[in-house]
Amino acid sequence: MAGRRKTPIESEIIEPQSCTVHLRLHILKQLPFFKDLPDEAISQINALFRAEGCEAGKFIYFAGDPGVSLYVVAQGKIKLLRHAVTGQEVVLGILLPGEFFGSLPVLGEDTHPDTAQAHTTGCVLTITGDDFQKILQQYPGVSLAMLEIVSARLREAREIIHQLSASSVESRLAATLLKLASKLGKTQNDELLIQLPLSRQDLADMTGATVETISRTMSQFRKQKLIDSGRRWVAITDRDGLKEIAGL
Repeated sequence: MAGRRKTPIESEIIEPQSCTVHLRLHILKQLPFFKDLPDEAISQINALFRAEGCEAGKFIYFAGDPGVSLYVVAQGKIKLLRHAVTGQEVVLGILLPGEFFGSLPVLGEDTHPDTAQAHTTGCVLTITGDDFQKILQQYPGVSLAMLEIVSARLREAREIIHQLSASSVESRLAATLLKLASKLGKTQNDELLIQLPLSRQDLADMTGATVETISRTMSQFRKQKLIDSGRRWVAITDRDGLKEIAGL
């Protein structure tokens, strides 16, 4: 392993404006609240969405902004951020194509509770509150499914913020790496490679710790042969060991 220091992560080249109609229909059909709708309905719903290209680092909205649009990741990755009680900015999660984010009054939120930022270059689909209201009126089953999903996400966000004050940095980092691996992991050379460029700052934001503390903890995990890592990449070599540290 010592000789493999360049990133093993697969490169992802995305054009900001490459949301084709075929891709849009495919992505919308994946959404849990649209998945049971017929193709004809998905085509009609697609006409209500518009595509927006976004470069890496671009802020899509900030916490406290009016919740006037709902967004769907079509290409690339989006990260959601929120401030913990300590005031530190924390990454709640990384969203992949086929996942949605944002808030609307019709869903019980007048403002966005978090900040959304493009983690990579990509494309998002967005719909206004008025147009989404039309979908809910035409397809009542979508409304119930949407409310259940939004409620679950709010509970998860609160749990993450609570864990930041109740767990050690080692436990939080182990849990974060496992969560990322379950969502983005790819088996490679008997390891579980997290297919996402990860800087020490990214991991610090996800765990509510300082970059220095994360660097020390990552070094500790490597010495314990729990992980392998290089510049902006991480691979899990001992999942059970991390689970024990995370208390899972």
